[in-house]
Amino acid sequence: MTVITMKSAVPDSTVTVTTTTRVVTTVYSNGEATVLPADSSTVTSTTPATTVTVVRDTVYVPTQKLHQVHIYSDPAERPRNEAGKTVLAEVDPELLRQTVIVGGDTVPIVLPLPNYGRYDRGLFNFLFIPRGQWMFGMTASYGEFSSDDVQILSLIKDFNFKGKIYSLQPNISYFFRSNQSIGLKFNYSRGFGDLGGLAVDFDDDMNFTLSDISYYSQTFTASVFYRNYVGLGTDKRFAIFNEVDLSFGSGSSRFKRSYDGELKDTKTLTSKWGLNFSPGLTMFIMDQVCFNVSFGVFGLHVTHEKQFTNGVDEGKRVSSGANFRFNLFNINFGLGVTI
Repeated sequence: MTVITMKSAVPDSTVTVTTTTRVVTTVYSNGEATVLPADSSTVTSTTPATTVTVVRDTVYVPTQKLHQVHIYSDPAERPRNEAGKTVLAEVDPELLRQTVIVGGDTVPIVLPLPNYGRYDRGLFNFLFIPRGQWMFGMTASYGEFSSDDVQILSLIKDFNFKGKIYSLQPNISYFFRSNQSIGLKFNYSRGFGDLGGLAVDFDDDMNFTLSDISYYSQTFTASVFYRNYVGLGTDKRFAIFNEVDLSFGSGSSRFKRSYDGELKDTKTLTSKWGLNFSPGLTMFIMDQVCFNVSFGVFGLHVTHEKQFTNGVDEGKRVSSGANFRFNLFNINFGLGVTI
C-alpha cells in the first residue's frame, strides 16, 4: 500500500491519494512523472514548494502452485507428441523452465525421463546431485541377538545364546550424469554366535541337549556399483535410489562343537561373487552431507567353499542361488559427503 501526501504552495491545502503498487511507484507532480527508488521514502520534484512523501508497506505475493503433471483421464482427449506417441500425462511447462546454477552453469531442475513403448507418460526426475560431483561415504550395519531378551515355548529349556553381526563399508563414487553415479566400495563384515546350552524335551522318547557350540566368520568384499537417484522435490532434500553392485569377496569361518565326547573344529575358506540390488532413501542433513539407509532385497550369488576339520581336508563344493526377500540383517545406515 502506498500513501501519497501532496502539499501545494497554498497554505492549508492538502490532497491525499491512495494507490497500490508491487514493483515500482510512479507519482505525478505538476504533470511530471517521478519514479520512486526502492530505498527512498521521500522524493522532491523539480517544482519548488511541492514535496511528495511515500510510505511503503510490505507486500507478500503468494507463490503460484504449479500443477506438476496433467493427466489425461479421457482417452479421447489424449494428444500425440512430436515423436508420435500418445500422451498420457504431461509436465507443466513452467516447471520444466525452472533452473538452478551449479558451478557457474545454469541447468534445469527437472530431468525428463525417456519414454519407452507407445505412450508418453510424462515421467520426470527432480535434480538431486548434479553431474561432475564426487561422493565419499561410509555405511555400517549392526545386529545383535540375546536369549535373555526373548521367551520361548516351555518345550525348549535352558536356552542360552548370544550373537552379533556387523559390517563397515567405505565407498567412493563419481556422478557421470545428474542423479547417476558409478563407484567402488569395500566391505568388511564379522559375525559370531555362541550357544551355551539348549535342551528340548518333547516326551520321554524324544529329547536332546546341545551345549558349547560356537560359530565365527569374517569376510572382505570389493565391488563396483551403479546408483540411480530419484529426487522428490525442488529443494534437493530427499531422494530414493536403487543400487546395483557386482561384488567379489573372500573370507573364512570356524564352527566348533562337541561330537561323541570329542571337540571338532571345522574351518571353511570361502570365495564368493554376487550381483545385488538394494533400494534405499537419502536425506541431506546439511548442504554437502547426506544420510543414507538401504535395504538388501534381491541378489544372485555363486560360492566356492573348502573345509578342514581338525586340520584334515574334508572336501570342497560350489553352490549358487538367488533370493528375493527383505533381510533384517541387511539394513545399512551411512553418511555421505559430496564435493
